[in-house]
Amino acid sequence: MTVAISSTAVDTRAKPAAGARNAALDRARTFIVLLVLIHHSVIPYTYYGHTDRQSLLLFDAVVTFNDSFFMAAMFLLSGLFVWPSLQHRGIGSFLRGRWLRLGLPFAIGSVFLMPLAYYAVELRNSGAGSGFIAYWWKTITVGPWESGPIWFLGVLLAFDMLAAVIYRVAPSAIEAIGRVSTAKVEHPTYAFWMFLAASVIVYVPMDHHFGIARWFTLGPLAVQDDRVLLYLLYFFVGAGIGAVHGDRSLLSPDGELARRWPLWLAATTVTYAGLIGLIFYKREFLPDPNNPPQGWDNLHAFFFAAFSASQTINLLALFLRFGNSGRSILDPLRESSFGIFLIHYVPLLWLQYALYGIALAPIPQVTAILKALIVFVLTLAISWLATLAARRIPGAKHVL
Repeated sequence: MTVAISSTAVDTRAKPAAGARNAALDRARTFIVLLVLIHHSVIPYTYYGHTDRQSLLLFDAVVTFNDSFFMAAMFLLSGLFVWPSLQHRGIGSFLRGRWLRLGLPFAIGSVFLMPLAYYAVELRNSGAGSGFIAYWWKTITVGPWESGPIWFLGVLLAFDMLAAVIYRVAPSAIEAIGRVSTAKVEHPTYAFWMFLAASVIVYVPMDHHFGIARWFTLGPLAVQDDRVLLYLLYFFVGAGIGAVHGDRSLLSPDGELARRWPLWLAATTVTYAGLIGLIFYKREFLPDPNNPPQGWDNLHAFFFAAFSASQTINLLALFLRFGNSGRSILDPLRESSFGIFLIHYVPLLWLQYALYGIALAPIPQVTAILKALIVFVLTLAISWLATLAARRIPGAKHVL
């Protein structure tokens, strides 16, 4: 997946050389991929999963934390490099690169990897049936054609194509977003409040209209109805920041956004506490937790959007402040992180299938922890090794 402003205060600082990699952003992306693996490793053992007898309340908190921000943050990080790529390569070369980097993996994942992964779920729910070939044919002809986590690649490709159109017809629109985002780099609370307000404005009405769990699907293409505009916002905020070289101003490692990380951490803590409090109230006090009143849903949507904005800024600030220099345990995974994301759902679902219904300890909560840990470690190892092997194929490094 793939960032001037003239300001005396900014220009007096040392800036990264143009074209230099921003280690903090690389590590932030790799960290989110690990969060994806953790998220999918624990979700069967939660209130949300309903796929195993053992569960742990802590895992519910982990799932809520991840689900409420990490894909939106990934769209923002992906958008950062769109405008520089369009300017450097041109529209045609940019789109060819995006179709190779995103379209080809999405096609391979949708046609082969995801049916192979979901066949484990089919075996658990229905038994062997007519075998994998019959299941695969039914998936791609009748459906449902589950895309798992790689829905992100299809949506990101669509956003990239839209960005290319805007670059052609109205490039100043994206640059304007960047100028607003970086207008007061010495006072990043301005950008934060603008970002938070925009998140609430685009998300709450969509959630009110569509609800929280509805997905739009077209074959293997899928996206949550209520989140599509939120993801689009984050992508184009990232593109706007990239258009004005915001990695050397707003997202500078020595900038005020990074320096004021305690503020964004506090905002994240408050908004996350609001989310958890609302979920606790729904489960403990509402007569029908599966059908909460509209007032609860609207309040939950507000805190969801506010947390998504707060934690995205918090993630960037923490990595800019503490993860931009020296060595990191995330660095060995950086080159393989995209392949790990693409491949991981296959070993993960089969490992969960193998562990289904097995009690690994007398205490159910301990069993849940052990299962999630086994699944996470083995999934990371298998998908990492598979990526390293696949990257040895001639030309594969251009995709993986």
